[in-house]
Amino acid sequence: MNPGDKELFEDFKNSFFYGSRTDLSFKFLKGLDVDEAGEFFSALLHEVGGLFDDLSTDQLLDLVYQWQVRAYQPRPGVKRPYVYEDRPFQVLGKPLNETTLGLVTSSGHFMGDDPPPADVESLDQEQAISMIDEFMRKAPHLSEIPAGASTDELVVRHPGYDIRSASNDPEVALPRSLLLEAEKDGRIGRLSSTVYSFVGACSQGRLRNELDNWIDGWKSAGIEALFLVPV
Repeated sequence: MNPGDKELFEDFKNSFFYGSRTDLSFKFLKGLDVDEAGEFFSALLHEVGGLFDDLSTDQLLDLVYQWQVRAYQPRPGVKRPYVYEDRPFQVLGKPLNETTLGLVTSSGHFMGDDPPPADVESLDQEQAISMIDEFMRKAPHLSEIPAGASTDELVVRHPGYDIRSASNDPEVALPRSLLLEAEKDGRIGRLSSTVYSFVGACSQGRLRNELDNWIDGWKSAGIEALFLVPV
């Protein structure tokens, strides 16, 4: 914008969605109409004002969460893209405590010494965000991660969500320790020695084309069921 130009409130709220004010924690604002967005900001400022007397942020976080849910809920009569009527899931063929479980997440984690293909390996997070349209046309790359890899060995990059929490604590989106604890407690047979991640912001058609090869690889690795973590 040029100095002195006026910005419509609708443009302001939409600017958080890959716009001039890109903020992936608040990109949900684009899913609200102008009146709803005004209601959100009014409630948000009310909660921020309350912090002068009470430093607990619980109500503030809950407010943002509730509005995220509201923004992402389908509108009556509006068909959502990439929502399928068929469900490919099957009932387990044996008890979970006898099953080898695989972990797959669309969080964009990868090993620091094994980055995704060369065309994106040098990108930092800010550059990735600016290239969201290119990511959405690309085929996904499945990264293989040793289940016992240390946090220091992991990197996360994803143009579609705020990665700060997942970067500081990979367990947020790559819950290996919980599944290893479940294995130790006998609630699952075992966790596969390799877990997997890819960037969910990709071409959905190309993702479907990749799945058969991925599934064949998981079966070859002895994986009998998958724990899916969509991000």
